Amino acid sequence: MKRCLLLSLLALATPFAARAAEITVTDADILPGQNVTWTADNTYILDHWVFVDSLATLTIQPGTVVKGMPGAAENSSALIVCRGGQIFAEGTAQQPIIFTSVSDDLSRTDDIPLETNGLWGGLIILGRATNNLVSGQGHIEGIDPLEPRGWYGGTDDHDNSGVLRYVSIRHAGTEIGAGNEINGLTLGSVGDGTTIEYIEVFNNYDDGIEFFGGTVNTKYVVAAFCGDDSFDWDQGYRGKNQFWFALQGWHEAANRLAEMDGGEDPKDAQPYATPIVYNWTGIGAGAGEAFAENQGLKFREATGGFWSNGIMTDYTGWGVDIENKSAYDSEEQLADGRLAVTNNIFFNIGSGTTWDAIGNNKAYTSAALSANGNRMVDPSLGGISRTNDGKLDPRPASNGPAFEAAHVKTVPADNFFIQTSYVGAFGTDLWIQGWTALDAYGFLPDIPTSVEDNAAPVAFNLGQNFPNPFNPSTTISFAVSAPGAVKLSIYDVTGQKVATLVDGVRSAGTHTAVWNAKGFASGTYLCVLENGGKSFSRKMTLLK
Repeated sequence: MKRCLLLSLLALATPFAARAAEITVTDADILPGQNVTWTADNTYILDHWVFVDSLATLTIQPGTVVKGMPGAAENSSALIVCRGGQIFAEGTAQQPIIFTSVSDDLSRTDDIPLETNGLWGGLIILGRATNNLVSGQGHIEGIDPLEPRGWYGGTDDHDNSGVLRYVSIRHAGTEIGAGNEINGLTLGSVGDGTTIEYIEVFNNYDDGIEFFGGTVNTKYVVAAFCGDDSFDWDQGYRGKNQFWFALQGWHEAANRLAEMDGGEDPKDAQPYATPIVYNWTGIGAGAGEAFAENQGLKFREATGGFWSNGIMTDYTGWGVDIENKSAYDSEEQLADGRLAVTNNIFFNIGSGTTWDAIGNNKAYTSAALSANGNRMVDPSLGGISRTNDGKLDPRPASNGPAFEAAHVKTVPADNFFIQTSYVGAFGTDLWIQGWTALDAYGFLPDIPTSVEDNAAPVAFNLGQNFPNPFNPSTTISFAVSAPGAVKLSIYDVTGQKVATLVDGVRSAGTHTAVWNAKGFASGTYLCVLENGGKSFSRKMTLLK
């Protein structure tokens, strides 16, 4: 088996590596000008607010776990990257970087209720890009206004605050005062020199991700079960975005897929907020949930913006609301060509079976939706379960309307956007598998992978090991339809073979093999079955 093919399979696995030590981090540990590295063999405990000061750099290795202490107001915990500071948190699909609460035992999935949020603060990045505040600067919400390092904004739209890649932020959003909470990921005037991709915010008390001005671009972003909006932008945000997934439910206060604001004072402050979002999927709370503001896209306070090639389904309220409450508001942005909702699928939105209803009974919103390639049709998603039963699969059927080429809008010709053959955040690749809390907690199906043709071989089959997780032994079943050479091997997350359980001829029928993992470290391993020139794999977890 080729090593590169094996490593692509291992991207499905999220290891829970044994931790050598817990290191408590305070605000005194990352000072101006310092270069600090957090390594994967330690768990780092945030004790109150920890700032990455100006000219300081924090590097976080793949597989590192960072946990926040509980507390309210000034006793809350959060990691804040100041203007001029940088964070390089570059995880991988095999080894994501996880931010969570100290009460979260990552070796278990039953230690805290899934819907628990607000256990710690969150991750805040402050940059020097432009916004439309009168002074060009703001003080970020969630941080004491007397804290001088809480300011953001400037004149450099290409400012570089570092890299976030394969980062999962869980159970955050401490409320530090009435109506003042910390988002899962807060981006204050972050510039487009920053890289943000493969990010998950799981079960945050407030918004999933909020942009306060800036130009930062994002790609492959998940906001699941957030207590307020999944996505939120304000103060003239103008970034590019692709592959956004919002999953809502559980929390009665959960509001919108996206709440979008332009300016604060005046409302039509410039630069106008005109972000671009391609390939997005929003799944609401579902039928029977009386969440008054479980709504889709809300444009207000003179925001513009462009949403294309998306799928919206199962929202109990309206789908799109374009406001006109001030002298210059989002309706004017629509008329002036700085707002458009194009080539999207809307299905099961409130009681809306007409564009008037889906568009919040506004004639101009209805007109914007009824044209521009938008459709009311069932996108045929694989599954929209909101519980951890392995039935959440937001990929649309490949023979369904999401893959109709005539309805897919061409993306802008630049080096950021990827042209797809489908609408929605997902095609055939379930890119949230392996590194997210959604997968770790069991929301996603266990999709086995065939190395040769990316489909289950018809001539043989590899069953899920039992028990799973296991310690120290597990039984693996497999079946072959005809006599032949069979090899059953175990690989670790680095792609190294650690055991061979079967290597020889087996008769047609079902067989079993036992792997005793005594002496091996806790983590996720890959079981690979080879037969007839094809390979079939499943992941399994050893927890000691």
